[in-house]
This record gives sequence, structure tokens and C-alpha cells, in this order.
Amino acid sequence: MTQASLNPVTTEVQSDVDRALQALDPDAARPEFVMRSVNLDLGFSGRTVLNDVNVDLKRGSITALIGPTGSGKSTFLRTLNRMNDRVPGFMRTGDVTLDEESLWAQHVDLLTLRRRVGMLFQRPNPFPMSIKDNVVAGVKAHRIAKGKQLDVVCERRLTEVGLWEAVKDRLNDSPFRLSGGQQQLLCLARALAVGPEVLLLDEPTSSLDPVTTESIEALLKTLAPALTLIVVTHNLGQAMRVSHQTMFFYQGALIEHGATDDLFNRPSHPDTERYVTGRMG
Repeated sequence: MTQASLNPVTTEVQSDVDRALQALDPDAARPEFVMRSVNLDLGFSGRTVLNDVNVDLKRGSITALIGPTGSGKSTFLRTLNRMNDRVPGFMRTGDVTLDEESLWAQHVDLLTLRRRVGMLFQRPNPFPMSIKDNVVAGVKAHRIAKGKQLDVVCERRLTEVGLWEAVKDRLNDSPFRLSGGQQQLLCLARALAVGPEVLLLDEPTSSLDPVTTESIEALLKTLAPALTLIVVTHNLGQAMRVSHQTMFFYQGALIEHGATDDLFNRPSHPDTERYVTGRMG
């Protein structure tokens, strides 16, 4: 849906929505690195999962997190919007900052943080409500839009993820009648609807067919640099295709972090070379 295709009423409503999102996230000079982890140790119930992670995440880039199962990738990812906080036994020392402010600062509101740093999970998790209500659930919660504005947000985001034509005549249907790939696109539309600055993706295509995977990968590449994306993946080909930067985790440590081309083709650590060449799984 292009701006030119909107009727005058819809155009006016869309402008209202854009202004509301901009008010939540004003256009101002921002640091080059949107997020930073500083001396970050993570663990559960006395067991350390990650040790001393120090990394800068560049604004507007796509960063892939790779490494063997159990290396701490998802634990790190979920810490970036405090999803681990309520896991029994979760332990943290060190810090993570968003625009140079600690995620655990006293004034930080979790609902606001998770609007700014959204998340897409490994398996689709639609809410038990209509397709339309799924898309605008966060918009309503944050009071970004109301009335006709919600219709515009719904169409805009479903169009953005390539799902509008398939569902435009059944917006009141249950999302559980959609295919798995369509459900994941719906969840992506829901995450994008609130205008996040950072989007975390935990193996977002691992349960999808190759055609849908290719579609989502193409979409992710269009979202940067307007959005910062951080993607956990076990698919090394996917990391090479979509990311600008790659972080390699192994045995509870961040072994190497750098430009994706360098890390895959000119790794500086022998464990990285073993992993990306398939000699270590």
C-alpha cells in the first residue's frame, strides 16, 4: 500500500498514527551504538551461562548471533529486553544499556522498554483474538492509536509483511486458521506495529518452509537501517545472507564479534574457524 493509494481520510489518519509514534520516539540525535553490554555475566540458579560479555550493537544494523546449542545465544538475546528477569534463579552482573541508559535503571518501565525493544519468538505465538486485534494489541496497550487509526495500522503492517492480500477479507477470523508461516508473519506485523527501535528475533524461521523463510529474510533486510535487528540463528547461511555483524558464542563466552564477511571468511579465533567451516557443531 503506497501513500498515493490512500484516500484523503486514511491519509489523515495515517499522519495521526505517525505523529503518535514519533511522540513516543522523538527524532533526535542518538548514539551510534543503540545497545551495549558491559561486563555482562548471566546465569540461572548458581550456574553461569555467559561470562563477561562486552559488545556494542550498532544502530540500524542486523546482527546475527551464532554458536552451538547451549552456548548462551538465546539467554543473551532475552536479556536485551529483560525477558529473563522473571525466570526462577536468573542471575545477572554487569549491565546492558539502551541509548546509554541501563535497562535496569530505577525509572525504566518494562512495558515501554518492550515497546522499544520488541521480540519475535522461534515459534509463532498469536494471541487468542482476531487477526486484526493481534496486529493492534500493542498499539492499544500503549495508546498509540484508536478508532479508525487502528484500521490503518492493521493494513499498513500486514501490507509491510506481505500478508494483507491473504487476510484482508477475514480480519475477524482466528489467527489459528492461518498456516504456520502466516502466523509468524502476523506476529512480526504485531511486533512492528508499535514502532520498535530494536527487534530481537529468536530463530524466527527455524520451523518454517524454505519459501516462507526466504520471504522473511528478504523482509528483514528491508527493515534496516530504520530498525536495529538482532537475530539468533543456527542457519549459518542465513547469518551470511541477512546480517551485517555476527557474534559467535561458544562455551559460555562471546568468542568473536565483527563484520559478517570477516567473521566467516577471515575469522580471528580458531574456534570461530572450526564452527563456520563445519568442523565443530
